Amino acid sequence: MVAAPGVRRSELSDALRDCRSAFLGVGVMSCIINLLYLTGSIFMLEVYDRVLPSRSVPTLIGLVLLAAGLYLAQGVLDLIRSRILGRIGTALDESLNARVFDTIVRLPLMVGGRNEGLQPLRDLDNVRTFLGSQGPSAFFDLPWLPLYLAICFAFHVLIGVTALAGAVILVTLTLVTEYLTREPAKQAMGLAARRNDLATASRRNAEVLVAMGMAGRLMERWRETNEKYLAGNQRASDVAGGLGAIAKVLRMMLQSSVLAVGAYLVIHQEATAGIIIASSILSARALAPVDLAIAHWKSFVTARQSWRRLSQLMQTIPERPAPTLLQPPTSRLSVEGLSIAAPGDQKVIVVDISFALSAGQGLGVIGPSASGKSSLVRALVGVWRPLRGHVRLDGAALEQWSSDELGRHVGYLPQDVELFAGTVAQNICRFDPQAPADSIIAAAKEAGVHEMIIKMRDGYDTQVGEQGAALSAGQAQRVGLARALYGNPFLIVLDEPNSNLDTEGDEALTRAVRAARTRGAIVVVVAHRPIGIEAVDQILVMKDGRMQAFGPKETVLAQVLQQRTGQAPIKIVSEAGVAKS
Repeated sequence: MVAAPGVRRSELSDALRDCRSAFLGVGVMSCIINLLYLTGSIFMLEVYDRVLPSRSVPTLIGLVLLAAGLYLAQGVLDLIRSRILGRIGTALDESLNARVFDTIVRLPLMVGGRNEGLQPLRDLDNVRTFLGSQGPSAFFDLPWLPLYLAICFAFHVLIGVTALAGAVILVTLTLVTEYLTREPAKQAMGLAARRNDLATASRRNAEVLVAMGMAGRLMERWRETNEKYLAGNQRASDVAGGLGAIAKVLRMMLQSSVLAVGAYLVIHQEATAGIIIASSILSARALAPVDLAIAHWKSFVTARQSWRRLSQLMQTIPERPAPTLLQPPTSRLSVEGLSIAAPGDQKVIVVDISFALSAGQGLGVIGPSASGKSSLVRALVGVWRPLRGHVRLDGAALEQWSSDELGRHVGYLPQDVELFAGTVAQNICRFDPQAPADSIIAAAKEAGVHEMIIKMRDGYDTQVGEQGAALSAGQAQRVGLARALYGNPFLIVLDEPNSNLDTEGDEALTRAVRAARTRGAIVVVVAHRPIGIEAVDQILVMKDGRMQAFGPKETVLAQVLQQRTGQAPIKIVSEAGVAKS
């Protein structure tokens, strides 16, 4: 199918279109398989109408050998077809899994916490699993239903009418199954996502739940959510299972009805005895794909819903084209009229921030809680996109960089440091498989954690565990600092980097900030404690999302002290040092 001009095709459709040669092969094999399905009917017709009247054993042996060969060919082709469909599912997964992972990473940065977590991965699994099941085979066999009905009509009109009536009833059942299972299956999928999110959040906060006696109450919420999920899932299963059972009964009744009609025609000498058996087998074969489709309808509905969600998600978060590769930044960070809102929210958190820093400068960002400090630094590193304004490195807005390329020039230590399962060295080098050991050790020494690391059981090869569980909060924060410093990035942003540090860690942090500035990096530090801003030369004061003061550290801190003692109103100091009311 060719998309209309101006209509953007779905990435999933494009991925399936890449498998069109495989689908064509499945279609050809389905044609041959369905022709071979006639073997049983023709064999019985020949036995009853040719072998028995002639009592010819050689004819019977010849027919048996021929039928055995055809059955064997049918089985081989059926096996190959099912394996090709499975390979199509695997190829689809291989084509899209990196793209789906990218959307999982980017989705929270666009819609905040109101996202479906790992649902896109589950959706891709659902589509792949359905393609590897017997469900698609049924849909490939359904178009051959008219052929079987036509042969039934060729045997006799009454036999054809009986088979046609059965086909109409079963197809109607299929449509009813589609109508009745759509909403329950959709609700069950939504409840499953809620249940999984609750379980993940509870696992991540297990210590809090146990220590504060919240486990029982969260378990009750889990039980309620799980009961709703099970009820919704059971409704969908009951509908599909009940209609599937009805379909099987009707198919057996139809087969008996065809036998009865055939017997009636034989009594009136309008058909031969072979036609009775052949038409019975043929009618059963004709309706088998319908029966199989109903049996796999729940999987089909689930896969279809997953397909739609993935398509909508990929349209919402389109693939980013690779921008022109810019030169590494070396001289300036500028913030121009920056206003920020949290992803998925229109409430402005940071309003109209403007300042500039040159290479070698350090900025301390201070202010009360909820003043917008962390939101500001998220925008500085490109994690949050601004509502208005720009963040620029050497004049180029961050949007002009790909995240992978920008990350080479940025070091970021968030408030909540989270390490990944792997070794200490892998976490420091950001899981770069080509990272030189010298660079890893240099970053660790700059962060003041080299001695701490080599005292660990396996040194740099120590496994940190899932989410860094094998390290203390202070150790994780210091390893996170080394990760931020790895590769000598031009812009280093540290959000409350000393929240879990002892005196030794504070001193190492100060030395690291000074060393980074000495080599020409720009360092931005968010801090509540004075020790955090000891090594910076500029201060930005924030309150209620607005910039209250910016300028040389001594001048701004003196103004803050005056405000607190009631001696004078706070003033905003420009970059050039000119005081403004």
